[in-house]
Amino acid sequence: MSVISQNIKDILKELPSTVELVAVSKFKPLEDVMEAYQGGQRVFAESRPQELKLKAESLPSDIEWHFIGHLQTNKIKMVVPYVSLIHSVDSLRLLLELENYCRRNNYKCNVLLEAYIATEETKQGFSKEELIELVPTLETLECIKVKGLMAMASFTDDQDQIRGEFSRFNEIFHAMEQLQSAALKEFTIKSFGMTNDYPIAVEMGSNMVRIGTKIFGARGVQL
Repeated sequence: MSVISQNIKDILKELPSTVELVAVSKFKPLEDVMEAYQGGQRVFAESRPQELKLKAESLPSDIEWHFIGHLQTNKIKMVVPYVSLIHSVDSLRLLLELENYCRRNNYKCNVLLEAYIATEETKQGFSKEELIELVPTLETLECIKVKGLMAMASFTDDQDQIRGEFSRFNEIFHAMEQLQSAALKEFTIKSFGMTNDYPIAVEMGSNMVRIGTKIFGARGVQL
């Protein structure tokens, strides 16, 4: 068994069956993704449209691709045809451009709205208030299904800070659920937790974790 396959096996032993593992393969070569695939992993995430397109067209067709990067509106056409889920819808403009593209091209698109929970200014996403204000717009969408929320905590070793930010995520998620909007009838995914903080995330209710470095190693840009 390869190191990558063993890493996946070890992580899956830790995760409850209710938590989905998304292997973050960004910046990793096709060979590494195939090692993970041969180890049984089928859900992978990319952050660059060109890399996503190349891998989706080169690797086995039963791979489920997710997009986790900041998506520019002019790159939508390079992402939507290949993915089952976009994690990183972080603005009203992007949401509406996705809807327009899907309408014109007869696509359906599953998305997560990105909630801003960190203290770092480099992080993106909607505040709790912005998400609640967004709901009437969500109810007008025909091609976009909002499946849940995604967020990233601050990159820190301070576990109390991480717990506080994940607690904020849960508060936002619950507030959205309480609205009982028809647009949120499939609102079930809590995508938070990465290599450095996923044990805390799982403890606090995440049901989808995005892990790259612990699977593929630290070569290249890490998640």
